[in-house]
Amino acid sequence: MTALLPVVALALGLVIGWVAFARLEIPGELAAVYAPYLSLATLAGVDTALGGIRAGIEGRFQDDIFVSGFVLNTLLAAGLAFLGDRIGVDLFLAAVVALGSRVFLNLSLIRRYYLTKLALTRRKEAT
Repeated sequence: MTALLPVVALALGLVIGWVAFARLEIPGELAAVYAPYLSLATLAGVDTALGGIRAGIEGRFQDDIFVSGFVLNTLLAAGLAFLGDRIGVDLFLAAVVALGSRVFLNLSLIRRYYLTKLALTRRKEAT
């Protein structure tokens, strides 16, 4: 059951983000102002969720580590983007590259696990 926590957290975060920001009746400036921070926080959340799924597959998932990592990673990512804007350094790009590479790494490892599992199942059925 705890292995489903990352998936539930990711879905819940997407729903909350959509309800809170996509449905606002405020002119587009609000979205433009917060877009870099929200996009980076979303990327950090996706990275944490995929890391949690990977940890669940590897049998080392822990609820407290996942929840604290999810909250802190999203806040840190948005905070770095904000700080970068204030000091004139493009920290946003560095964070996107780092988090993006982790997302793809975790996704590839999850995919490889399930493809290997599928191949083993097929091999057992063939014999």
